[in-house]
Amino acid sequence: MIPGPEHLVILPIVLPLLAGALLLFFNDQERVLKATVSIVTSIALLVISVMLIRVAHFDGTAENGRVVVYLLGNWPPPFAIVLVLDRLAAMMLLLTSVLAIPALIFSIGRWQKAGPHFHTLFLLLLMGLNGSFLTGDLFNLFVFFEVMLAASYGLVLHSSGPQRVRAGLHYIAINLAASLLFLIGVAMIYGVTGTLNMADLAVRIPRVSPESMMMLEAGAGILGIAFLIKAGMWPLAFWLPTTYTAAPAPVAAIMAIMSKVGVYVILRLSLLFFSEETVSAGFGTNALLLGGLATITFGAIGVLASQSLGRLAGFSVLVSSGTLLASLGLFEAGVTAGALLYLVSSTVAISAFFLLIELVERGQDQISNVLAVTVEAFGDEEVDEDFEEEVGVVIPGTLAILGISFGACALLLAGLPPLPGFVAKFVIIDAGMNPGGADGGSVISPSAWWLTAFLILSGLASLISMSRAGIRAFWAPVDAVVPRVLVTEILPIAALLVLTFAITVQAGPIMRYMQATADNLHDPRIYIESVIDAPRAVTPMRETTQ
Repeated sequence: MIPGPEHLVILPIVLPLLAGALLLFFNDQERVLKATVSIVTSIALLVISVMLIRVAHFDGTAENGRVVVYLLGNWPPPFAIVLVLDRLAAMMLLLTSVLAIPALIFSIGRWQKAGPHFHTLFLLLLMGLNGSFLTGDLFNLFVFFEVMLAASYGLVLHSSGPQRVRAGLHYIAINLAASLLFLIGVAMIYGVTGTLNMADLAVRIPRVSPESMMMLEAGAGILGIAFLIKAGMWPLAFWLPTTYTAAPAPVAAIMAIMSKVGVYVILRLSLLFFSEETVSAGFGTNALLLGGLATITFGAIGVLASQSLGRLAGFSVLVSSGTLLASLGLFEAGVTAGALLYLVSSTVAISAFFLLIELVERGQDQISNVLAVTVEAFGDEEVDEDFEEEVGVVIPGTLAILGISFGACALLLAGLPPLPGFVAKFVIIDAGMNPGGADGGSVISPSAWWLTAFLILSGLASLISMSRAGIRAFWAPVDAVVPRVLVTEILPIAALLVLTFAITVQAGPIMRYMQATADNLHDPRIYIESVIDAPRAVTPMRETTQ
């Protein structure tokens, strides 16, 4: 018997939890067994995510899709612990599983041997991510958020080392502070409304008395700061580039989506809790827009100033987060649709880039890198008269593959046409310049002009920095060494890059899905009604009583 969609909803949480707990009973020397269990679990999550995408998008009406509600313990809402699947949650589940499989396969070559319980921590991280996307109440959002963070603490510190320990301790401290803000904000909201169910909050918030509204908005603001820390908005982003640079490659690859958890929660709660009139009046939109633009600026400057590939990737995460936050600040359904496509494409590209960096840096010497930067900055006036130009020398196959992959990452991060990053930015700019649709007749706001300029300039900054780094790494190294690359390390990168090109080919259907998701977010009535009116399961005891 095939389980119904209500039971499929809980599997992305239960499956990695059970698999991770099972692996604790095996010795760390059983690496093949542990890797097999982890990869099979991730593949199962991918299959389940695809099934849930079909349920959320194709079941129900074409306009609204279907919202599936799972009541744990069969308690009625709003008292039940609820899991809610809609188009946005299904998309994030699929993106998580797509990133998890390449990261796990990449870790087989080296990183699973560098410390204990790697696979258990990785699976618990997946559980926390999936739970954060599915939960329908703020308390369990905090629970899954902490599970995700606790697992990430161990993964960031995996294999130790002074730089990794220093960055890991900073990462733990800042996230503990964010967790404290999370609790304070949730407590203030609960004190005003008396509930933590997201759909129930959406019903009660408009009824809050004017004298209590200040306390509610203060709680929402504190809660927003906690998630903006996770999203990496400036000036709360000082921890992110260092942490992501120090993290092991497969960990950094999956952490590329962790910064998007903050963006996801802000997108979900802001459109669910506050009406269009409230948000348009200025609550949160100006902060998101200005903070997003500042984050793009900070990230672009960091990208241009970075001399190491790891920090270049870390600041690219900030550019991505800033683009998403600034786009949400415009509060337009069309802009939100483009931002969702940009979220997917940029996350996949950055994840592939983090994996690629480790392979590229194996063939580089740190002293040679310093000499290369010095020559680039000051020039080399001495010319060797006996130098013979090497014409027709064959590039080693490994370096050729790495160079092609690096070039593909550069094009993706810069957002050049016709790749998905360009399509997403074009949709954002077009929707910003045509508020209310092509026939809306609305005046273009200055915010749309500013966002357009920053999107173009950030892409230019990424293109310049990636071109410079590629020349230094592949075309003009001081002491070139062909790195040793395993098939299990290059295939995950190739798979992620091929996926981005597949997104380009299927941009039409994917964009329709993103537009439908954005429309549901900006009109959350279906979400609210589905949760509030969710029917309880009929048990034999209840049938006898009736």
